[in-house]
Order: sequence, then structure tokens, then C-alpha cells
Amino acid sequence: MSELKRVRKAVFPVAGLGTRFLPATKAVPKEMLTVLDKPVIQYAVDEARKAGIEHFIFVTGRNKAVIEDHFDLAYELQDTLEKRDKKEAIETLSQYQPRPGETSFTRQQAPLGLGHAVWCARELVGDEPFALLLPDMVMKDEKGCTSGMIDLYNQTGGNIIATEEVAWEETHQYGVIEKGEKVASGFEVTGMVEKPAPGTAPSNLFINGRYILQPEIFDLLEKQKPGAGNEIQLTDAMLTLAKSQKFYGHVFEGETFDCGSKAGFIRANIAYALDDPGIRGEVLSDLKKWVLSRFLSL
Repeated sequence: MSELKRVRKAVFPVAGLGTRFLPATKAVPKEMLTVLDKPVIQYAVDEARKAGIEHFIFVTGRNKAVIEDHFDLAYELQDTLEKRDKKEAIETLSQYQPRPGETSFTRQQAPLGLGHAVWCARELVGDEPFALLLPDMVMKDEKGCTSGMIDLYNQTGGNIIATEEVAWEETHQYGVIEKGEKVASGFEVTGMVEKPAPGTAPSNLFINGRYILQPEIFDLLEKQKPGAGNEIQLTDAMLTLAKSQKFYGHVFEGETFDCGSKAGFIRANIAYALDDPGIRGEVLSDLKKWVLSRFLSL
């Protein structure tokens, strides 16, 4: 295997409209809705930073300027906190503040699908492998899903897809991979099927929204014809790329919350609240009370 190019950059598609959360997302991007005390997008960025990512590329859309503001320095707020000697708040903000030059923003001017959003980042990524993180998927794990993927990439090269186990009867709801031989800490991906018909899934491992892709994907996306929903589908381009490059699977064993859905968003808030020692007792007490009262009323 030739010398690997290090994965230094990560792409975050944040141009979606968030219609499932209207009216909340009429003025506030869905990526800025908070799970406990951090916006959803911050969890994905933290995961990428923990994995050693150095450059964070956001593919935005209209009315998403607040995302750029979130990762910028707020001079007025900083000045006020300093004058009031709010050392803890200042430390919290600095912990999540990217360094100058670490963030880039580009615009997806029309909602043409995930594949098109990824293609919009081509000039910022350049001729390098890159991580792709779908911010709706908040992943709770000590090591981090992207860290595990980069560990596998450093052993195999190629392209990496993060997967998770799901109940067989639910496989028709997801993109599912076909599992090949074990390779290093992962396995070879020998096929990908988008929402297979019930009973036909090649495995119960679904694609969970984390990827490491080689830059050749951009040329394929540029030529990719619209697929499902008349959008440029990333999966279609990956299937084409798989004809000439290897794909490997990483099994993520932590907890994943789909914060693009109301139920997943609520579950994420509960899970992180129960991990916060400052509010765990109060939240747990209320949960017990609410569950019991509703159970008795059935």
C-alpha cells in the first residue's frame, strides 16, 4: 500500500431546511437546536476535532448565517464576560472556539441532495481524503465514531463507512451494507443497498452518517444523474467509486441519536441530561413521575 494521505478535513452538510421541526426552524437552523447545552452541530465538530481533524468545512444554505456566527468570536459577549469576571463562562466559550483559519463556509445554492452538498465542498477539500459527518446524527461514545474510522483508515486506506446494527425487521428503513471479509479492525464492504425490501437486506448493518471518502468522489458527483427524490444521491456515487476503490466498514458500538427526528432529538436530550451530575437527579425523578402517571392513566 502506498503512503496514505492523512485525513485532515471534515465536511458538514448543514443546508437542510429542517421542516420536521417547524415552526422552531423557521428562523433557527435545525443544526443550532440544542441538545442539553450545545447545538447539534457542535457535537459533530467536537467528534471530528477529537479524531484529529484540523479544517472544518460547512456547506450551508439560506438563513444559516447563525452557524457561522456560532463558530466566530463574539467580541461583545467576550468583553461583557471579562468585565463581569465570568471566568467559567469564558473558559467554556474558549473550549469550543476554532482557531483562525480552521473553518470554511460554502453555499449550496439549491436543495439538490446530499451528493450535491458534498460536491459543493470540492474546492475547499482539494485532492485529499476527507471525513463527512451528517450533523443530525449525534453519536455518544467515549472514543468517538470518527476516531475509530480514522484508526481503520490508517490500516487500510481506501474509503470508510461507519455502520451500526439494527433489528432485521427495521433494515428496510435504512441504507444497508453487504459485509465481506474481516480486515484489520473492520471489514470489507462488498455492496450497498438503499432501503432494501423487507426480508432482502444483505446484513443488519446500516450506514449511520459518518464517512471517509477519497477525492475521486467529486468527479463522480459532478457527473451523477439525479436519483431518488430527483436529487444527487451520495450512495449512487459511492457505488460507482466502489468499482475502482475499496470500501471498508467500521462498526460503531456507542449510542446514536437521529436529531433530525423529534423522537431522536428528545432521546438525545434525556441521555445527555442523565449524564450531567448537576441535573441527573432532578431529571430522573421527573421522568419516573411522568412515566408512572401516564402508565397508570392507560
